[in-house]
Amino acid sequence: MPVRYPRPLRPGDRVGVTSPSSGVDEKLRERLRVAVRDVEARGFEVVLGQCMDGSGHVSAPAAARADELMSLLTDPDVGAVVPPWGGELAIDLLPLLDWDRLRVAEPTWLVGFSDLSTVITPLTLLTGTATVHGNNLMDTPYRTPDGLVSWLDIVSAPRGHRFTQIPPGHHRSTGWDDYAVQPEVREHPLDAPGAWTRLDGSGDLEVEGRLIGGCIETLCNLTGTGYLDVSGFARTEAAGGLLVYVEAAGGDAFTICRNLHGMRLAGFFDAANAVLVGRTSAPGAPSLSQHQAVLDALGPLNVPIIADVECGHVPPYMPIVNGAHGRLVHTALRSELTQTLV
Repeated sequence: MPVRYPRPLRPGDRVGVTSPSSGVDEKLRERLRVAVRDVEARGFEVVLGQCMDGSGHVSAPAAARADELMSLLTDPDVGAVVPPWGGELAIDLLPLLDWDRLRVAEPTWLVGFSDLSTVITPLTLLTGTATVHGNNLMDTPYRTPDGLVSWLDIVSAPRGHRFTQIPPGHHRSTGWDDYAVQPEVREHPLDAPGAWTRLDGSGDLEVEGRLIGGCIETLCNLTGTGYLDVSGFARTEAAGGLLVYVEAAGGDAFTICRNLHGMRLAGFFDAANAVLVGRTSAPGAPSLSQHQAVLDALGPLNVPIIADVECGHVPPYMPIVNGAHGRLVHTALRSELTQTLV
C-alpha cells in the first residue's frame, strides 16, 4: 500500500474543524474565531462541526465524534481536517471508525498533535494516508518562526514538494497563554536558547527514512494492537528504514521511561534508522532526567537519538508529515530536517 498524499489545498477549498477529543469552552470561543479567521485569510472556507462542546472532557459521545470525523474525512469537498487541540480520550474513536472506507476514499489531510496522535498515526499506518503531526487550530494564529513552516504551508504543497526546516535556536520556557484573556495573542515568547542534542554519543549525523511517530503518552496505549503496526508499515513502505519521532506531553521521567521501554519491546522502533525526541518541559527526577529516561529505554536500539527537536508540546512547532521521506542532518554547524512528499 503506497503512501497516499492528499491533494494540495487551493483558495476556495474547505477545511473542516471538529474535536475528536476535547472541545472548546465558551470562554475560549473568541480564540477559536480568531484561528478560524486566520485560516479563512489564506483563502479557505472553514466548516465548523457540531462536536465542539467544551464543558466536559470530550466534545460529544464517542459515536458522534467518530461519525463527524468520518463524514469530514470522506467528504470530497473537504481538503483538510484540523481539531482545535488535543485532549485525553481520542482512543475511544478507533474501533468506531470505518477503516476500510477510509482506505479507499480519496485521502484528506488530517492535522493535529498531542491526543490527535491517537488517530493520525493509525490513519497513516492502516490506510497509507499521509497525515500532519503539527500545530492545532488554536495554535495557528501564532507567528511561524523563520526556518519553520505551518501546517497550512504543508497542506498547500504539491506532491513531490521538498521543504527543509531549521530549528530557530530558541524555545518557550514559560507556560501557556490564557486565551480567555488574550484571544488575539500571536507571539510566543521564545525566551530560552536551545539546540538539538545527540544523546547516543557525538559526531556528525546524516540519516534518512520514512517519518512516523507521535505523542508518547497516547501511542504507548496502542502498542500490541492492530492500530500501531509500525513494523508492517516499514516492510511495505520503508524498505530503507524509518525516522521515528516521539514526544512527551507531560509525563514525568519515570512514566516516559516505562512507556518507551514498552514501545520498544512491542517493536515500535524496530525499523528505526534514528529516533527524534521532542523537547519537553515535563519533569525529571533527582535520579533520572528526561534525557536519561530516553537513553535508558532506547539506548539498546543502537541507533542515533536526537533530542530537543521542535516536534512536541514546547513551542515553537515543527510539523512532521507521517509517511513523508525524511532526511535529518545534525552537525556542529547545522541541524535540519528535510521532508519530501514522495
